[in-house]
Amino acid sequence: MIIDIHTHIFPEKIAPRSIANLEEKAGINASTNGMLSGLQESTLDAGIDYSVVMPVVTKVEQFDSVNKYAAYLNERCQEGETKIISFGGIHPDDENYISHLKDIKDMGIKGIKLHPDYQRTMIDDKKYLNIIYKASELDLAILVHAGVDIGLPEPVHCPPDKALAMLKETQAEKLILAHYGGYSQWDMVEEYLVGEKVYFDTSFLVGRIEEEQFLRIAKNHGTDKILFGSDSPWTSQKDSVEFIKNLPISDKEKEQILGINAKNLLGI
Repeated sequence: MIIDIHTHIFPEKIAPRSIANLEEKAGINASTNGMLSGLQESTLDAGIDYSVVMPVVTKVEQFDSVNKYAAYLNERCQEGETKIISFGGIHPDDENYISHLKDIKDMGIKGIKLHPDYQRTMIDDKKYLNIIYKASELDLAILVHAGVDIGLPEPVHCPPDKALAMLKETQAEKLILAHYGGYSQWDMVEEYLVGEKVYFDTSFLVGRIEEEQFLRIAKNHGTDKILFGSDSPWTSQKDSVEFIKNLPISDKEKEQILGINAKNLLGI
């Protein structure tokens, strides 16, 4: 089984505009049309069994629309050769975060996505800590954008040192730091986060991290705490799968990264 823990899609009405805007800001090209249809085609082509969508709530008032769509995807996209799962989302300024997290749980959604840069909040801010405490209490997985976002200006809102402070405070057991613990900050990841009780995903790494450093982090952190992710449409799912399959590690370690760890974490 192969599970891509980190993908994105946009509603059909806004997908072309959103993709074009983000391509310009980040200086990259999308690998799909950015819609559900594109993700389904890409998932099938890459031989992936499950793709997990990570929505971002950029305004408090988006809570209902984002999470209703997530629940819709979870209900609609469970048939056929490839399956789509969606996490939910919540904004750190949401004063009703306790009841809203309960709503996410009641919808059958398996986790939430937090994006400190888009949400303009440091990951060790009390507002995030409260959300992470409650989400953990509800047994929700939590995926956090970590490190640099190439489409946004500084500061970095989830650098490895602040991520460690958050982890020490919350003791969250189902927390995933995207982009291998912190995009483009992997020296700091090795200094602060390697060996800690936290998952890293492999999203947006193809052609962007030295294999030697990838392998060193994998060895020292443990392949049982690494989850396969692509960041589709911003990286090709097929290329991302091949990147893991071609690594000089054991078949067992590849299987852990590509699917076993996520299967266990999400209860699939």
